[in-house]
Amino acid sequence: MLKIEKELWDKGYNYIACIDEVGRGCLAGSVVACAVIMPKDLLIDEVNDSKKLTAKKREELYEKIKESAIAVGIGELDSLKVDEYNIKNATKLAMVQAIENLKDKKGNKIIPDYIVTDAEKLNISIPQSNIVHGDANCHGIAAASIIAKVTRDRQMEELHKLYPEYKFDKNKGYGTKEHIEAILLYGPTEIHRKTFLKKILDKNEQLSFI
Repeated sequence: MLKIEKELWDKGYNYIACIDEVGRGCLAGSVVACAVIMPKDLLIDEVNDSKKLTAKKREELYEKIKESAIAVGIGELDSLKVDEYNIKNATKLAMVQAIENLKDKKGNKIIPDYIVTDAEKLNISIPQSNIVHGDANCHGIAAASIIAKVTRDRQMEELHKLYPEYKFDKNKGYGTKEHIEAILLYGPTEIHRKTFLKKILDKNEQLSFI
């Protein structure tokens, strides 16, 4: 999984920031991106696309990645911003935020000399590569996906305490049957993405007249 990074290291790039996001398809909550710069030639066993790992394994790897990384940055756009900009643009903005927020363990800002994203091309002056299925093919992107996923999951578990009816601790804001039923029963909260709910709410309104 280090093939992509090795090619860039061989070209003389040292601070390679790998970026991924989570929460793109959720009905509620923020879209969260992570940028991570890993040490040269470090391969952490079992690091993979976060979707292919159990929650327990992600938590374990989260700690290992945070401990090993040269720098980590988080970017986030909340549900209001997702509605304002649309999810694709919000995702890209969160990724740029994550790059701008890259800091080492002492809190020093780190500027990467190259970035690698999971498919998305970013409006940024730093040279970049956009890798399709990057989280499955690039160690750094997979590491970023794990940090982003654990960060967002923890947020949703905290939001569950405020909105227990929606079971955010289980669905993490995704459109499960139970989550949709809760929206139809209780209505959307302030953290729901209104643009994502239009079809659900319109369909329910139509059904109410049948």
